[in-house]
Formats: sequence, C-alpha cells, structure tokens
Amino acid sequence: MSEGRLERRFKREVEKRGGLALKFTSPGRRGVPDRIVLLPGGRTLFVEMKAPGGQREPLQQKCARDFQAIGFSVYCLDSEEAINRFLKEVFG
Repeated sequence: MSEGRLERRFKREVEKRGGLALKFTSPGRRGVPDRIVLLPGGRTLFVEMKAPGGQREPLQQKCARDFQAIGFSVYCLDSEEAINRFLKEVFG
C-alpha cells in the first residue's frame, strides 16, 4: 500500500474516533512529522507517515527527539498493522 493510501486510511480512522489528523507543515523548520493529531480532551500527538518499510530521514529523527524531549508523543507509521497498533494504543 502506498504512503498516500496509508495516510488517507489513518486520517479516516482517527476522525471516526473523534480526533483530527491534520496535515502539518512548519515553514520555519524542516523535518516535522506529516500529521498533527488532535484528540478529545486536548491531547496532541505527531505522526510521520512512511511507505511500507520506509525510515525517517536524519532530520526527521532529530525533530522527533526534540518534540519528545518537551513531552510530545511522536509515531512513525509505515503499514496498516502499524496504524492498527497506533489506534489500539491511543484509543484503546
């Protein structure tokens, strides 16, 4: 499955559960995750979507570490199975 198809499925599944999975870009910072996920209750997560088997680039890895250092959760999803694990972890 392509990265685009995975991303559309991810967005749809998050929205079905009451959250938002917004496309995220930061003009002043490269390497930010693809999606900012806003959940009921004010919880915010970041998600990097990859094609199956894809890996984060070094700049994406650094950005994820920076976000995690200040308390945010950052996920990297590259398959339907990874999406399912995310949904189970985040939504129960």
